[in-house]
Amino acid sequence: MSTEPPPGSEPPPGSEPPSPPGGQPPPPGQGPYGGGPHGGAPYGGAPYGGGPYGGGPYPGDPLAGMPPLADSAKRTLARIVDLILVGIVVGLLSWALRIDEYTMVSDNRLEVGRSVAQSFLGVVLYIAYDTFMVARSGQTLGKKWLGMRVANLQDGSTPSVPTALGRAAVLWIPFWFCCACLWLAIAGGWSFFDRPYKQGLHDKAAKTVVVSTG
Repeated sequence: MSTEPPPGSEPPPGSEPPSPPGGQPPPPGQGPYGGGPHGGAPYGGAPYGGGPYGGGPYPGDPLAGMPPLADSAKRTLARIVDLILVGIVVGLLSWALRIDEYTMVSDNRLEVGRSVAQSFLGVVLYIAYDTFMVARSGQTLGKKWLGMRVANLQDGSTPSVPTALGRAAVLWIPFWFCCACLWLAIAGGWSFFDRPYKQGLHDKAAKTVVVSTG
């Protein structure tokens, strides 16, 4: 007489778990249905559809299968490196072309600022640098040295020239002509608080993310 419990009943305490279909025992270290020893997903991903490289728990997440998002503090450091590098070139060209900062005296106060010519030179060089480097490899020198790159949010590919140009314009035009460091802090610092993709405002405009390469 069969001793199998009727369908839907609980097995008695201490009994062996049911064998998987086909009667073959599971491989060592694996659950009875192909998952890990504790019921994990069979292919190394998160148990609810997340990818192994930082993807979220929902199917269709653009980050599934992509490298981890870059740390916002490292992004800030890379931006400072790029600011210094391109700033040196702007300073040298300003000196060579005799484009100097202007000095004004108003109500016995000395005010020093950028001339329109120097602002134009700066914004052109910064946009050209960012556009060329990002469209070429996704990396400015600062990002390359610190192990990160810019990628399209949709598929992780290197941004096209129009995408890289739009991203750079959103960041640098207000910086040079309007709010200077305040805008750079807002646009770049947005990644510290943005979820789930850690995007700066220029990333949101271009639909890009910054991911780790190391």
